[in-house]
Amino acid sequence: MPPQHYMECALSLARLAIGYTSPNPAVGAVVVKDGLVVGMGYTQPAGSEHAEVMALRQAGGRAQDGAMYVTLEPCSHHGRTPPCTESIITAGISEVYVALLDPNPVVSGRGIGKLNATGIKTYVGMCQQEACEINEAYIKHVTTGLPFVVAKFAMSLDGKIATKTGDSKWITSEEARRYAHALRHTADAIMVGVNTIVADNPHLTAKGCGGRGGIGRRQPLRLVVDSKGRVPLDAHIFDPPGEVLLAVVAPFDSVRKAELVQAGAGVLELPAREGAVDILELLKLLGKREIVTVLVEGGGKLLGCLFDQHLVDKVLAFISPIIIGGREAASVGGNGADNMAEALRLSGVDIESFGDDILVSGYTK
Repeated sequence: MPPQHYMECALSLARLAIGYTSPNPAVGAVVVKDGLVVGMGYTQPAGSEHAEVMALRQAGGRAQDGAMYVTLEPCSHHGRTPPCTESIITAGISEVYVALLDPNPVVSGRGIGKLNATGIKTYVGMCQQEACEINEAYIKHVTTGLPFVVAKFAMSLDGKIATKTGDSKWITSEEARRYAHALRHTADAIMVGVNTIVADNPHLTAKGCGGRGGIGRRQPLRLVVDSKGRVPLDAHIFDPPGEVLLAVVAPFDSVRKAELVQAGAGVLELPAREGAVDILELLKLLGKREIVTVLVEGGGKLLGCLFDQHLVDKVLAFISPIIIGGREAASVGGNGADNMAEALRLSGVDIESFGDDILVSGYTK
């Protein structure tokens, strides 16, 4: 088999780890000896074994003089686990193919350097683009300190997210909604504005898919941007499981704060920007908490604020073949562009079908 075949196998393994390893990257590794795959592995939840160790453990003594294909540069420092480079060296691997150098300043280039220093041949760059896509959120976080922000919304053909009475259940098909729950499994936090809580009373949990919504799995953080603390105390977001965090404007009423804490929420007081929570400051604090991916699910006011401040990294827009009409309920609010030349145009656009609905996805940068 050509070397690329083994790297593609490693990439497939890495995809299995997406949503389970944060704040660590999702990595896959394959050990090959005499043209045969003798070991495979992918990163386990944070604090457990990395992909390289899992693959070497499966390979055992057959790793001696073998080749390793790994989607991200092996670490060479002591973090939550010992350095992977030490395990590779001890196992007797003779050459290592790496898809992507780790952009983390603590690691970048050091892992390759340590392997080269012991005589192990290294090759970097095979399937690099695919490796970048798998860890796009990790790359953003370790290079900027900010989480990777994904804006997801569903709208009608005429750009509405609800009727004039506020009814939004359901714009999209069951197939699209199942996919949306799968997306939640990959996120560290699900963010909405308080108007979404008041209008729809969602649970904001990840269901099904054998992911974080399964037994014993960690649910994403449920984050509500609620400048004045208007969220109802009996809202579904306070139902277990999972952590709830409300972002409010400081200074905040101490009595109301105590009520919200009693209901089960953490309350984060933040500075104001134009009378509402400063979203950039919120994202900075989330980054410090090792929240790597934030999935924003509405509503239009919050999405508009994020787009106005250029804080969105990726867009996932479901479009349903229905016409709602009316003057209100635009999918994205905010100030918007003054002219078409200033309108945000996505790159890397992809289009998928879910029943009669379509999903348009792309990047803002």
